[in-house]
Amino acid sequence: MVIGLTGGIGSGKSTVVRQFGNLGVHWVDADDVAREVVEPGMPALARIAEHFGEDILTGEGALDRAKLRQIVFEHPEERAWLEGLLHPVIREELIRQLHPQNYALPYVLLVSPLLLETDQNQLVERVLVVDVPESVQIERTMARDSNSREQVERIIAAQMPRDQRLAKADVVIDNNQPSDQVATEVRALHEAFLVDFG
Repeated sequence: MVIGLTGGIGSGKSTVVRQFGNLGVHWVDADDVAREVVEPGMPALARIAEHFGEDILTGEGALDRAKLRQIVFEHPEERAWLEGLLHPVIREELIRQLHPQNYALPYVLLVSPLLLETDQNQLVERVLVVDVPESVQIERTMARDSNSREQVERIIAAQMPRDQRLAKADVVIDNNQPSDQVATEVRALHEAFLVDFG
């Protein structure tokens, strides 16, 4: 069984998934896969450079993510083109990584900030949302990524609204509480999933 773990930017998805990992749960992070498919030498990177021009690459030939992020958040049609290119490639790689060999537990996690905005939600049987208030998302993301408030607000606006995300959740983890309480919730969920899917 595949459980989708999602949440808005700065909600603490990585922290929660690491706690599942400590319990032996395998996860695949769509952000990691999205980075892997545009590494130097990958066909998707060549297409991006062809479309946006060679100055979208760093001196070492890697993708200049900050430059690309700025373009796609200012030009929705460029974002649509990029998503049209990358989403199918990412999906194929996600499917490959979600089925590890010799894995003992009855479920895996697909961690994706765009789980509900893309067809990645078709890969999962349950949706687990990591949730914090929007003000917390903004504070955490500004501190973590050194982004301006305006840029963080634009990213949040491009994601599914919080109330819609929560409405689509099968399970919600409130990540605006002390980490030991979050860990207790994760352990209880893990045990429930073992019973449900075991």
